[in-house]
This record gives sequence, structure tokens and C-alpha cells, in this order.
Amino acid sequence: MTTTLAMSPPTEADPYPRRWAAAAVMMIAALMDLLDVTIVNVAIPSIGRDLHASQSDLQWLVSAYLLGFAATLIVSGHLGDRFGRRRLFLAGTAGFGLASLGCGLAQTPGQLIAARAVQGVLAAVLIPQVLGSFRTLFAGKERGAAFGMYGAVAGFASAVGLLLGGLLTDADLFGWGWRSVFLVNVPVAVGTLVAGLVLVPSTKERSARRPDLLGSAVLAAGLVAIVLPLVQGRENGWPVWGWVCMAAGVCAVAGLGVFEARRRGAATVPLLPARAFRLPAFSVGVLVQLLFSVGMQGFFLVFALWLQGSERYTPMQAGVVSVAFSVGSFLTAPAADALATRFGRLVLGAGALLMAAGVGWVWAAVTGASAAHTGAWPLVPGLVIAGAGLGFLVVPLVNVVLSAVPAELAGGASGIFSTAQQFGGALGAATVGTVFFNHAGNGLTDALTAAMPWVTVTFVACAALCAALPRRAGTLSPSGV
Repeated sequence: MTTTLAMSPPTEADPYPRRWAAAAVMMIAALMDLLDVTIVNVAIPSIGRDLHASQSDLQWLVSAYLLGFAATLIVSGHLGDRFGRRRLFLAGTAGFGLASLGCGLAQTPGQLIAARAVQGVLAAVLIPQVLGSFRTLFAGKERGAAFGMYGAVAGFASAVGLLLGGLLTDADLFGWGWRSVFLVNVPVAVGTLVAGLVLVPSTKERSARRPDLLGSAVLAAGLVAIVLPLVQGRENGWPVWGWVCMAAGVCAVAGLGVFEARRRGAATVPLLPARAFRLPAFSVGVLVQLLFSVGMQGFFLVFALWLQGSERYTPMQAGVVSVAFSVGSFLTAPAADALATRFGRLVLGAGALLMAAGVGWVWAAVTGASAAHTGAWPLVPGLVIAGAGLGFLVVPLVNVVLSAVPAELAGGASGIFSTAQQFGGALGAATVGTVFFNHAGNGLTDALTAAMPWVTVTFVACAALCAALPRRAGTLSPSGV
């Protein structure tokens, strides 16, 4: 029998009795996505060698997943609100497990990239149901504790993903090698699917409007059209069709926003609510999130390739070195919200500058080593500094920005914010990866030093944009800043 909860806000007097068990099951399922964002990074060089993947194929291994996620996330949240979150949670969990199996069995780069795209789509079906269910199952202090648990696990997952990816690839269990980073999801998906059938209740919004499926298709096509020529353009000599495709993608996304802004009384939920974008705090915050993700994903893609290709690190060693970044974020994340409440956008701007400084340190260490091997220790301080900056920038960013959005727009604004993060990551793998591979003929160290200025500039731009964010979380000046 399936338990169904009405969508009036839960009260502390009548909570769902197995809510924490349900939350634990949903968090384990969400962990598959949270780990998959980083677990693949350290395995990419091994995948490239085994499947004889091209340079653009390596970029697509990251971008395909993030694009699939970005293109599906907003509409998946609306589908869960209308048709039931449990149903989509179970479908997303089962589908993610099957897509992971497809990744593990892939015999060609094309097969793996296609399976990665499906993984991203199914992850986007899964994740909004977890967060939406938390809002329904918990009230008061428990709700804050549930979201705090999600945030802690998400932060922990980035470090675990780097280590686990290296460990599984090096361990070569059953001769699977890099395939283990995908196949590990299969038993997790099966277990959480069975537990979800028993423990997760059915919830949905009584007043939810129809999702805009046509608009979602336009948004997906537009995002893909922007990234496609960035990844493929270099290998094809930057043909005219690529620039036309990119322009068409930008026009499609912008046109969708204009069309939805002019609609009145539509029966469908707008994907890009114009009211939210009219708030400078929100529109600037989305841009900060996008640029941050460009720098982050771009950096870790080329850094992993350089560590294993030039420095001859094993996947496990590369994962251990990269964890220094997570250590920095763990040091600052606990204090970030409190500091942002007191000092507002100054904390976020300082975080972005720390990220730029940390990447600059790594850049200088690599450049100074010249032809000699750099070694791990000269890189660690820069990674720790950059990670500390991430804690100050990203942890309070959602609260500072979304607190400026009216309550009735909070759900849609949150979806757009997450979409910007995923799309920014896909752009980062495409743009920074293209710069890196464009210089790879001169050696991977030269390629990395050519890519680092692009990463640094994105974080400096984030710092500049932070000046337009609200001075304090929850407060806006008449101008919106």
C-alpha cells in the first residue's frame, strides 16, 4: 500500500511517522548523482586510453551528463509536483541504475557519451523529488535539519567522489577498471528502489499547473545548440555552421524567456519566470552561479588530464591530490552562512577572489616547474585556498540570492539556479577543455598553463558581479541591490 500525503504544509503534530527513514533512502539515491559529478573526473584519462576516445569525446563525457541534467531539471520538478514525487523518484532511481549499467558496458566512446546523457536526464528526474519531498515531509526545525543533512552530504560527496573514482579505477575489480565507477551505482539503485517502494510516501501539489513540455524541449535544444559547436568546433576547424548553431541556441533560450514573459493566464508553469529575472539580485546571482560552474568543471577536467597525462599520477593519486580542494571548502563552509548574514556580498566576493588566487597559485606552480615534474606539495596550498574560496562563495550564494525572490517564485527560481550550475559546468568542460586541447600538441603542461588564465578570469568575474548582489541576505535596496 502506498501512503499519500496531502500537500498542505506538514505540522509537527501530524508528521509522516517514517519520514526520517524515507529521507535516508532518498539521500542514498541522490548520492549517486552527487558522487557521479566528480567520480568520473579522475577516471577520464583511463577511459580515453581504453576506448581510444578523441579529445572532444573526453569533453562530452562531462558535458553530456551536465547538459542532460540541465535540460531536464526544471520540468522534472514540475512533473513531480503535478503527478507525484514518489512515482518520479522511483522512475529516476531505476533509470539511473540502468543508465549506469549502460555506461559500464559501453564499448565505444559514442555509446558511453549517450549513456552519460541519459544518466544526466534521469538524475534530473530524481533530484527535484528528493528536495520537494523534504519540504513536504518535514516542518519547522526538522525541515532545516533535513536540508542541512542534504547540504552536508553534498559537500562530503565531492571529496568522496574524487577518492572513490581513483580507488575503483586503480583497484581494477574483476578486471573492470574504470567501468567500476559506473557499475557501483547498479546495486545502490536496486537497493534504494526496493526501500523506496516501502518507505517513501506519495506526495504532490494539489494546485500544480501543467508542465510546459514544449517549452522544455525548446530549452533543451537551445542549451545543446550552444555547447555542441564549442566542443566540436576545434576538431572541425570552427565551421560556419557551428557559429550559426550557437547563435540559434542563444536565440531559442532568449526567445523562450520573452515568450513566457508575454503570456498571460497560461495553464502551464513558466520555465523561465520573467518576474524573477527582473530582480537584479536574482539575475546577477544566476550569472555568478553559471560562471563559477564554468571555472570549476573546466578546471577539474583539465587538471585531472594533466596530473595523469603529464605527471604520471595514478587515478588514486590524482584523487588524493584533488581532495585538498575539498579540505579547503570544509574549513570555511561551516562559518560561511553566518559571515554572509553579517557581511553580505563582501563574503561572497572574497570567496571568488580566493578561488582566483588559489587557481593562480596552481598556475604559477605548474609554470615554475617548466619541464620538470611539479610534484604534489607545491599544488596543495593553491587547491586549499581555492577550496576555501568555494566555501565562502557557493554555500551562502543560494540564500543571499533566493531570499530576494518572492515566496511564490522560490520553487521556479531554485530550479533555474540549479540549471545554471549544470549548464555552466557543461560550458566549462567545452570552453576550458577546448583551450587545453588546442595547446596539447606542445605538451600537457603548456596546455594547462594556457587554460588556467580562462579559469582565473571566470572567478575574477564572479567577484566583480558579487558587488551587484544584496548587501545582506533577505534585504534589498530600492534598486534591487
